[in-house]
Amino acid sequence: MENFQHLLEKYAELAVKIGVNIQRDQTLVINSPIEAKEYTRALSKEAYNAGARNVIIDWNDEQSTLIKFLNAPDKAFKEYPKYLADGKTDLAKKGAAFISISASNPDLFKDVDPSRIATYNKTVSLALEKYREYMMASKVAWSVVSVPTEDWAKKVFKDLNGEEAVEKLWEKIFKITRMDKEDPIKAWREHLDNLESRVKFLNNKRFKKLHFKSEVTDLEVELPEDHLWAGGGEENEKETYFVANMPTEEVFTLPLKTGVNGVVKNTKPFNYSGSLVDNFTLTFKDGEVIDFTAEQGYETLKKLMETDEGASYLGEVALVPDDSPISNMDTIFYNTLFDENASCHLALGMAYPTCIESGGNMTNEELKEKGANNSLIHEDFMIGSPDMDIIGETKDGEKIQIFKDGNWAI
Repeated sequence: MENFQHLLEKYAELAVKIGVNIQRDQTLVINSPIEAKEYTRALSKEAYNAGARNVIIDWNDEQSTLIKFLNAPDKAFKEYPKYLADGKTDLAKKGAAFISISASNPDLFKDVDPSRIATYNKTVSLALEKYREYMMASKVAWSVVSVPTEDWAKKVFKDLNGEEAVEKLWEKIFKITRMDKEDPIKAWREHLDNLESRVKFLNNKRFKKLHFKSEVTDLEVELPEDHLWAGGGEENEKETYFVANMPTEEVFTLPLKTGVNGVVKNTKPFNYSGSLVDNFTLTFKDGEVIDFTAEQGYETLKKLMETDEGASYLGEVALVPDDSPISNMDTIFYNTLFDENASCHLALGMAYPTCIESGGNMTNEELKEKGANNSLIHEDFMIGSPDMDIIGETKDGEKIQIFKDGNWAI
């Protein structure tokens, strides 16, 4: 690929300067698969050039994780090293920034017992609960980006060999993240401004309810009285502006925990910890999933929703137009970071505290009283389609068409 190294360095600069907006004398933590070593090194160099005090790299290896899932005794999935949990929490407490590279093989754990994955994910979530609160409440700057791995690329582009598939996926990622623009950072700032205009409109309207309607979905979602829409970027507790997802095309808020009713069907596969769930429907009553079906990954979905009481309720509702850069590629990425930004989506599990007025400073009990869901999980699944209509209803009974045929109508 022509000028690949230059594009790679610009992509690293984007993640450091716009993604986490690294500050002078700040520590950066990078969570990275070993396959992403070249990009991780570029991130490290850019961070130091921007004034970072230290860069800490937390490497992970999916194949080693697979070996553990297939061979370790059951008790191995019920423990997590305290020193690792304490270390992550301490870094967050001291104001570190966090970049995570999402690049998992969607089929890696297809032969693993779903109960093992569910048990281990719950164990990790419990161990990292304090650390996770810093992220969910946006107390620290964090950002998720992605780079191709061969296994993932071959899943997306089944007709290409490994090298060709990786190059094709790089081309897609560079385009999606605006690396093809003359000044990617400027292009991103303009994009963030556009998302902010949507956020302001929705916050001004103070909708009480949203009605999602398509050929396969008929769902009403009530919103808490003090809800806030967000999108693009936000400020952490030190007033540093950061962008949590790169790419991002969504504006989002939280639903009232007990205010979701109807049926919704996914429109893209859902990759949960290396296991695919697809062609599934969820039926909600008073916020809770009371029935579900799934043609692929039924047990995985079942175990996910059994994680805790809040795992069968929604924590996020997000709007993404069908006519958007990722959607227009007509590519299923089998990676939530990309697929959720090509489609309206919902999330099972925990709500973002920042989607409630002053929610970042509230206790879990105070958030609960406001109608926010709490859970150890937060898992997005895609529901958008070219025939999706969304009607917003205000507390005065005024009805406004927000989406028509999959796109913004406002």
